[in-house]
Amino acid sequence: MKEWHTMTIVVLIGLTVRWTVSLNAYSGAGKPPMFGDYEAQRHWQEITLNLPVKQWYFNSSDNDLQYWGLDYPPLTAYHSLLCAYVAAFINPDWIALHTSRGYESEQHKLFMRSTVFIADVMIYVPAVVLYCCHLKETSPKKKVASAFCTLLYPGLLLIDHGHFQYNCVSLGLTLWGVLGLSCDRDILGSLAFCLAINYKQMELYHSLPFFCYLLGKCLKKGLKGKGLLLLVELITTVVAAFALCWLPFFTKVEQTVQVIRRLFPVARGLFEDKVANFWCSLNVLLKIKDLLLPHTQLMFSFALTFLSLLPACIKLTLQPSLRGFRYTLVSCALSFFLFSFQVHEKSILLVSLPVCLILNEVPFMSVWFLLVSTFSMLPLLLKDQLALASVGTTLGFSVACAASFSIFENVSEEELQLKSFSMCVQRHIPGFKVPAKMLKTWFLVSMMTMSLLTLLSITVEPPHKLPDLFPVLVCLVSCLHFLLFLIYFNIIILWDHRNGRSQKKIN
Repeated sequence: MKEWHTMTIVVLIGLTVRWTVSLNAYSGAGKPPMFGDYEAQRHWQEITLNLPVKQWYFNSSDNDLQYWGLDYPPLTAYHSLLCAYVAAFINPDWIALHTSRGYESEQHKLFMRSTVFIADVMIYVPAVVLYCCHLKETSPKKKVASAFCTLLYPGLLLIDHGHFQYNCVSLGLTLWGVLGLSCDRDILGSLAFCLAINYKQMELYHSLPFFCYLLGKCLKKGLKGKGLLLLVELITTVVAAFALCWLPFFTKVEQTVQVIRRLFPVARGLFEDKVANFWCSLNVLLKIKDLLLPHTQLMFSFALTFLSLLPACIKLTLQPSLRGFRYTLVSCALSFFLFSFQVHEKSILLVSLPVCLILNEVPFMSVWFLLVSTFSMLPLLLKDQLALASVGTTLGFSVACAASFSIFENVSEEELQLKSFSMCVQRHIPGFKVPAKMLKTWFLVSMMTMSLLTLLSITVEPPHKLPDLFPVLVCLVSCLHFLLFLIYFNIIILWDHRNGRSQKKIN
């Protein structure tokens, strides 16, 4: 009972921080003609309420796709329509066709902020609490600590409640899916995951680990008995969920094709903004967009992404376990972020969620990653005038994690989950040891570097000849961190022998 009292306080603190962040500016505030993501979400409400479904994704005189055209899956559109009904009831001017473009007022800001807050409270927050409460082989204190730090993760708070988006919905649905698998409710887990994809297509980052885990589980049960039955049930669930969400767009082939074309804008190129992935960082040294044709860029991107995530997916399929599943979620999402085509800087949130799931297992490295992920979005956050909110939430998160997990007390091979890897290397290199103690120094250097770049980005004007100096440096520093994290998480996956011992639980 005491833990539930503490968990309630934790949730209230998380909600308070969320609403405090929402008091700040938002994406594109007072910046015509396109404004920003705030206007994009408002405009989608305008379109879905005033136009028939068949026109939502098509260009027309009433739906200019160049002006924040709808480019998210159907479930997002239905959510926008629901919000639009409420907006029309309060003030029809907020979503009036054509005349509401760029609408800004304190009342409308309160409404829009409230829609994110309510979605967070209904979907993401309960998923976090229930997932942490169901953690196995974890003390009640650590369960509360995991929930506390996850709810205070600054990246999601700043993007959803500051910048303005609804990532809490798709990430929350994904977390419900993970929770379903953790409780051996594979059908419910698959349903939640399908809904996540139908809300935001980038949730495909998590699709391969789900598929590999469930396929491996079916193979272990045998495809002539319980395994076959489970496979049929899973396929039926996935097909039914997608069919239900896409039903209005299946009336004509042209409708379906147009929605898919809007969801995957290949024509936009390999990358656009200063995102901390491999291609944007490489472009600093080698102008890859000028050297390679768009089609060749796409092929290189696909090949590198596929190769980087293949080992972890094979391991998970052959040795399905919940522990392996969690780490493979991290690895695959990070591979997609680093190497896939047309990645947005906000996509790092899809890596951060699975990292939060292993926060209690490798707290030192998880906290380090979550801090870097927030830092990687610094140029975007500064553009939205969220400097104070970014610094404040990041410091609060750091203090909460340091106090909850004592991350600096035990940084050893065992704590880092690298003992198996170290023993394997010692067979070929006697005396080899993972430089665990040096990681504290590297961590401090990393924090100092990110703090310095943050300070310079806020206070110093870049040289006229190098106007993008600080965003590029943020990109390079973050990308280097992410590449090292990718190697680290893959080492844990490939050298984890506990996966094999957990097979009895699956059967």
